[in-house]
Amino acid sequence: MLPVLVVHGGAGFIPKERVQMSCAGVQAAVRGGYSKLQGQGSAMDAVVEAVTLLENDHHYNAGLGSVLNAKGEVEMDAIVMDGRYLASGAVSAVRKVANPVQLARLVMDKTSHLCLTGEGASQFARSMGVPEVPEESLITEYARMRWKKNLAADANPVECQMGKMGTVGAVAVDAEGNIACATSTGGMLNKMEGRVGDTACIGCGGYADNRVGAVSPTGEGEAIMKVTLARLILFHMEQGRSVEAAADEALAYMKDRVGGLGGVVVVDPQGEWSVRFSSLQMAWAAAQQQTLHYGLYTGEHFTQNIDDPY
Repeated sequence: MLPVLVVHGGAGFIPKERVQMSCAGVQAAVRGGYSKLQGQGSAMDAVVEAVTLLENDHHYNAGLGSVLNAKGEVEMDAIVMDGRYLASGAVSAVRKVANPVQLARLVMDKTSHLCLTGEGASQFARSMGVPEVPEESLITEYARMRWKKNLAADANPVECQMGKMGTVGAVAVDAEGNIACATSTGGMLNKMEGRVGDTACIGCGGYADNRVGAVSPTGEGEAIMKVTLARLILFHMEQGRSVEAAADEALAYMKDRVGGLGGVVVVDPQGEWSVRFSSLQMAWAAAQQQTLHYGLYTGEHFTQNIDDPY
């Protein structure tokens, strides 16, 4: 059953004209991450590679293509977690970095801290030799159009959020049985400057533990934070629930208790995995035993040999 990698491209509603590329992007990311696992790479290598590929794809709300805050600027959050020692690294409200997930890994590997934010994260990035990129290089016309639309006096914030591109994430178990997760996001459309959502918060935007499993969530950040969604799912797994049952129970609780919608990818140490979401759509893909799995709507599950052409 091992190794296995599962990737998501964000829960919510994907405009019709962006569906094909959103689905293609998660498949490309899972192929790239799975190649690391096939080459004896670690689960951490695999999730960082997969999320990096998604950050570089402008169809998602992470890295290139991130949504803009109220001032029309990009502020990004990311987290990684290694299930061997519960090591974790995160960054929040970072600017001018092409791949926040790689910076989050550096926080984990090179500091004694779990999370760096704002200018402090930027200073750390410079000290690590991470290239600073122009902010404009991270802003797409689509993101700018939606930012301007939401500034209008008659704008409906709920409708504006509906078309948002997705937070991205991945979970993996490598051939050695080690577990990891990674999540990255540009956050909430037209958010207040300095807003930090669930992604950078351990137990909310991700959690990985070799003894239990790993989770990467997506959805309404404030709701996810209120129920510590990632850790809640692993709690249910500790009580004997399957990956699917644990995810369903936690998502149902979040919807009932705080009215939040979202989605998750989950894996356990044996390589059992699940993709569950309460939103209309969530682009996802998984790789296991040379098979590529993918889907977009609830109940949708397609497969093909991972070596077959796109």
